[in-house]
Amino acid sequence: MPKNHVMSLTQELVDLCFREEADPGPPPTWEPLNDADYASLADQFTEALGDRPLWIFAYGSLIWKPGFDSVACQRATLHGWHRSFSLRIERGRGTPDQPGLMMMLSRGGRCDGVIYQVAEEEKRIQMEKALRREVSNREGLGSMRWMPVKTQGGETIRALVFWAGGTSRRIIRPLLPLHDVAPVLARACGHRGSCAEYLYNTVVHLAEFGIRDRNLWRLQELVAREIRALHVREAVGAEG
Repeated sequence: MPKNHVMSLTQELVDLCFREEADPGPPPTWEPLNDADYASLADQFTEALGDRPLWIFAYGSLIWKPGFDSVACQRATLHGWHRSFSLRIERGRGTPDQPGLMMMLSRGGRCDGVIYQVAEEEKRIQMEKALRREVSNREGLGSMRWMPVKTQGGETIRALVFWAGGTSRRIIRPLLPLHDVAPVLARACGHRGSCAEYLYNTVVHLAEFGIRDRNLWRLQELVAREIRALHVREAVGAEG
């Protein structure tokens, strides 16, 4: 973490958001991808890549839990897109009763993230691993795309990007202001953990690469404030 930039959202506050939740399973409208779908997609994307190296752009949880193997990584910037908590979730880090929000990329601005390079001889297998991690249903197919990213050295690299735009019914439009996002992240938790934990891990791991997203930094302050307020109210209620 950069000097003089102490996070308001701490591990202790994140721990307050955790609760045991059962997996509610996919909703009735869910159209899952099967093994044949993933194999076909991996073949298509690998063929489109050709002899070029496979780079995957990470801007959220892919940074700290990629789900695929890489041989190199470096900072990179995607222009024309920015992080937004615009993907509604009712499973994983949310429930049908208390839905959460996950990050995706929305139009406008810039996004500083990390690109991971896959070993040349493993492009096909690691491609499928990444697809399985990021896209679990047909609604997400329109959110994957190849995009040019720029490294700190000024080189432009073509990278695979997940959840950039798309037409999924789970995408919330227009964008929510941060003061509306914070209460959701402070409350939502599913069988895989809380949204507060997701935000915390993202900010911490971005900092390891020297990245400080202005909106995320403001959001972690708002979420920390919200968690403290909730904890105080719960404590008062328990005493009363």
